[in-house]
Amino acid sequence: MALLPIGYSVRSLLRRRTATVLTVLSIGATVAVLAGMGCLRQGFTAMVTERGRTDLAVFLRPGATSEGESGFPRESVDLLVKETAEVAVDGEGRPLAAGEMFLAVRRRKVDGGETNVAIRGVEPQTFAIHGDDVRIVEGRKFDPGADEVIVGRSLSERIQDCRVGDVLVLNTTPFRVVGVMEARGAFDSEIWGDVRRMQHALQRPILSRVIAVLKPGSDVAAIAARWQDDPRVQAAVYTERDYLENQTRQLSATLAVVGGFLVVVMGIAAAFTGVNAMLAAVAARVHEIGILRALGFGRAAVFFAFLFEALALGLLGGLVGCLLVVPLHGVRTGTTNFDTFSEVAFSFRLTPEVVGQALVFSLVLGLLGGTLPAWRACRMRPTQALRRG
Repeated sequence: MALLPIGYSVRSLLRRRTATVLTVLSIGATVAVLAGMGCLRQGFTAMVTERGRTDLAVFLRPGATSEGESGFPRESVDLLVKETAEVAVDGEGRPLAAGEMFLAVRRRKVDGGETNVAIRGVEPQTFAIHGDDVRIVEGRKFDPGADEVIVGRSLSERIQDCRVGDVLVLNTTPFRVVGVMEARGAFDSEIWGDVRRMQHALQRPILSRVIAVLKPGSDVAAIAARWQDDPRVQAAVYTERDYLENQTRQLSATLAVVGGFLVVVMGIAAAFTGVNAMLAAVAARVHEIGILRALGFGRAAVFFAFLFEALALGLLGGLVGCLLVVPLHGVRTGTTNFDTFSEVAFSFRLTPEVVGQALVFSLVLGLLGGTLPAWRACRMRPTQALRRG
């Protein structure tokens, strides 16, 4: 089977510059929406999961899907730490474990409006547990037992009273901001203070979770099974990586639904634009098609020639759409984590996965827009086409 040269299809696209440009822009706009939502989802997922460790265990109340829903009295926290033999110790023999309090509170933004900000009460061992994942980049750490806090770097730029030296009032207690931390993941959008002072100020007598570094080779599933049926205190146990991956599901699903709706609506319009452009090309080239058929090119050759043009339009539209979202890469934004109901800041991430999905989608649009016109072109009889031309 002899196929038409690729140059034939390329010249046809160049001759129809206006229709080609309009079709490419239509597909590009649709692809840009898909890629933009993909960048948003990738940025949020990376922000939440980038610090996920498999040697760090997270203890929550059974049935709790996040630390905001979880709660342990201090006695239970001490029991979990002391009775879990797999917990590692530091150089002085102290368990690398800590109880934490978590609460989302309303704070005013620098640019107006309000949002929920995550407040975390931590123990001194928390810093040893996270190591270089949490670094003080301005000021100093808070003193244990003092009414002092440190704030995530992204908060210092977006939330009022979050710069070093400011006084941050939580409930009715004033806390002095003494440092800014740069942290991996959602910690960069949190306020940290001494856990006991935070409990008193926010009237939270319970702790939200326990984190603990595990000894090498520890079996988290075995630890979870042991604490699931313990009559003294029940706890669900996860690795930090598993816990954080669970945190991304609801927002990722929401972004997928919203993005999918927009893409379907715009995709239908883009596909119709492609169909119209290709049908117009077929109508304008009836005589040309007749000559090709008379020269011996079969129906398959004509079909694939027109389908190639449609796929080329789709691919060009995909490239344009990806170029449109390149400026978004690295741009910081914020959204609500529906599991903790607190705002988190993260950056758009244009990854190879997003680009690949966008280009595949653009080719699908080209395929949908070009199949019918290509079929109509190949079904023309040579005599019929020549007579109509």
